[in-house]
Amino acid sequence: METRANYVLIGAFTIVVSIALLLFGLWAAKYSSERSWQRYQIVFDEAVTGLSVGSPGQYNGIAVGSIQKLSLDPEDPRRVIAVIRADARVPIKTDTRAKLAITSLTGPAIIQLTGGTPGAPRLTAVDRRDPPVIQTTPSALQNITDTANRIVERLDQVLSDENVARIGQTLAHLERISGTLASDEEGLQALLASARDAARQLDATLQTTNGTMQRFDRNLVRELPGLVDRLDSTLARLDSAAGHADAILGENRAALNSFANEGMAQLGPTLTELRGLIRDLRQISDRLENNPGRFLLGRDAPKEFEPR
Repeated sequence: METRANYVLIGAFTIVVSIALLLFGLWAAKYSSERSWQRYQIVFDEAVTGLSVGSPGQYNGIAVGSIQKLSLDPEDPRRVIAVIRADARVPIKTDTRAKLAITSLTGPAIIQLTGGTPGAPRLTAVDRRDPPVIQTTPSALQNITDTANRIVERLDQVLSDENVARIGQTLAHLERISGTLASDEEGLQALLASARDAARQLDATLQTTNGTMQRFDRNLVRELPGLVDRLDSTLARLDSAAGHADAILGENRAALNSFANEGMAQLGPTLTELRGLIRDLRQISDRLENNPGRFLLGRDAPKEFEPR
């Protein structure tokens, strides 16, 4: 009985240890899996046709993960939310951008990650949401679609009913003008003849002008050296005259200074006396003109006798 009891204990211990080792292995595998992968959320503002769960996610053309979930935004069904699981060692930065891409003409759609400068921090260090959100950029297909939509809208505006009616009216006017020109062939020929005459006259005028300009150029080139020589001679004379004037000023600087200091001081009183003399002469002239007898004889002129 004791031997059988020992076997039972040994067997139970072995089973317990095996179960514990199995649970530890599962926990370690789960912990390792959670540590080696990082989930990110990407919100697209466009249709993700061709994208499905399990589609690869690439960073600059290198596979770094796969799509785990695709769903519509509950608040805005025009937006698509994609959850991607990427290698935790991939340096996804705050300026990393995601867009929808196609590997080939017949290949499936994928999520392509681009950007990410060396100095930018990691997205997981800044965005504490679970999972962090990677910003998106429009795909090439979306750009083509938007451009095509704008072109179609502009074509609709150009080819509106009003513009089509105006184009029809313009064509009708052109047809009437062409018919008028065809019926008035003689007038058109006369107009063309007048245009040819005007062209010939213009050509003759241009030739005359060209000859005049050539003669002017030749005369200018022939006379220009003489003009330059005369100008140099004149400038030399002016320079010499300026030198002589400078020498004269230098020789008479003392006299000029004396005149400026003493002569200018005496000039004021002299001008004052000269003004007084002119004023006296003007008074004498006025008196002589008004009553010359009184001014010359010193008394009033005798009055003439008038008989009664």
